[in-house]
Amino acid sequence: MHWYLDVLKKYATFNGRARRQEYWMFALINVIIAVALLVVDASLLGTGVIVPVYELAVLLPSLAVGVRRLHDTGRSGWWMLIAFVPLVGGIVLLVFLASDSKPETSEYGPSPKLAGTAA
Repeated sequence: MHWYLDVLKKYATFNGRARRQEYWMFALINVIIAVALLVVDASLLGTGVIVPVYELAVLLPSLAVGVRRLHDTGRSGWWMLIAFVPLVGGIVLLVFLASDSKPETSEYGPSPKLAGTAA
C-alpha cells in the first residue's frame, strides 16, 4: 500500500524517475480500488458516479508516475502521447512501461533502483 501512497504524495511531480515496481504496484492498487468502488456503487447506490470521480481524482498522479516511469527507461514523458495512436500506440506504451530501468544516471536523475539497493 505504501507504493500507492508514495505516488499520491508526489501528486504532480513529473520530474525524476520511478521504478517499475512503483508504477505497476500503483496501477494494481488503483484497479483494485476502482473495482471495489464499482461494486459498492452498483450494490448500494446504483448511480455509476463514484468510479469516474475517483479516476478523475487520481488522473494527475497516474500521469505523473507514468512520466517518471518513462524517464526511468531513458525516454521523454512525451512518449505518453503514443497511446493515442490507434491499434499499436497502447501496445508500444505498455512495452515502454514494462521495460527495465536504465542503470546509469540520466538527465532525469540517478537510478532509483541503484539508490534503493545502496541504502
